[in-house]
Amino acid sequence: MKGGQQLATSGLTALAPAIWGSVYLVTAEWLPPDRPLLATTVRTLPAGLILLAFARTLPTGIWLWRSLVVGTLNIGAFNFLMFVAAYRLPGGIAAMIMAVQPMIVLVLAALLIGDSIRYTHVLACVLGAGGVVLLVFKGTAALDYAGVAAALGAAACLAFGITLTKLWGRPDGVGLLPFTGWQLVAGGLVSLPFTLAIEGLPATLTGTNLIGFAYLISLGAVISYVIWFRGIERLPALAVSFLALCSPVVATVLGYLFRQETLSIPQLVGILVILGAVLLAQPRPARPPGAPRWRMGRAHPRAQGWGHAESPGPRDVPVPPPARR
Repeated sequence: MKGGQQLATSGLTALAPAIWGSVYLVTAEWLPPDRPLLATTVRTLPAGLILLAFARTLPTGIWLWRSLVVGTLNIGAFNFLMFVAAYRLPGGIAAMIMAVQPMIVLVLAALLIGDSIRYTHVLACVLGAGGVVLLVFKGTAALDYAGVAAALGAAACLAFGITLTKLWGRPDGVGLLPFTGWQLVAGGLVSLPFTLAIEGLPATLTGTNLIGFAYLISLGAVISYVIWFRGIERLPALAVSFLALCSPVVATVLGYLFRQETLSIPQLVGILVILGAVLLAQPRPARPPGAPRWRMGRAHPRAQGWGHAESPGPRDVPVPPPARR
């Protein structure tokens, strides 16, 4: 993939977590209060059914259990554990713990896919975690061990989901829309029993609630997850995992713009650090075969035979003798 195509793919994929960052604002302002599981189920299950209605393709054979596994990891279990952590860990502690997710992907991608671990990847992981700490930390708080376990579980689910989706790919002849629909339906079916058992269904819904649910289904699930799984196919697993850090950045900025939340200097620094980590983790354009690693003034004489008589370089062009007077 060329450099421009890589940049465009990374930018498009980043739209998915950016949309997910806006879901927090929509949930707080437009949906029934204190019903995160209902929001997860309504967001994912109808969206998956809509995609399957258009694609009319169902998983068969080995993909019956594979789609259930990745759908549970990427959507169902991840959202459930994330909301449990958010309820039990105040002050953004959950987001801080879940910032370990790229580090888990770094190890899993090396073990399962064979991706190499480079020092820039490790540096990006450290910067990303530090940026999230600056972004969401607001003071000391007593840690709830169940909440900590839920946050770690959510990070592990997303990390395994990204890695397995990258490892298995898509079955031959199956498009991106039905593949996304399989996972959304699987995630919605996993969260449905928890929704009915823990929260139940609301007695009434307002027009604002319906608009909020429509936003979650359309932008928050159908469009964003299609973009997300497209990015997983085309980018390294670690690069995609870092793009997920854009979600708390967008949520923080929208909270400042629309909910009169404060935005301190450390938070601004955290945003810049996170963006720097995301850029550092993105793949670099491949050099053309035989191209020198650097070229500043005269190239190194060993690079591609430059400076040798049998392979003249651009500075070895013969200079004509001065004209006689």
